[in-house]
Amino acid sequence: MEDLPDNICEECSQEDESVNSNLIITGYKVCNSCKLSKTIFPV
Repeated sequence: MEDLPDNICEECSQEDESVNSNLIITGYKVCNSCKLSKTIFPV
């Protein structure tokens, strides 16, 4: 079995299953809630 990256968000350090899919889509290891907050408040 291949080693998958861990599901730890780089922003909030929470483990979430959306981290892997967001890593593939955006190139960043963020969960859906951090992705949404970065979209609304891109500071």
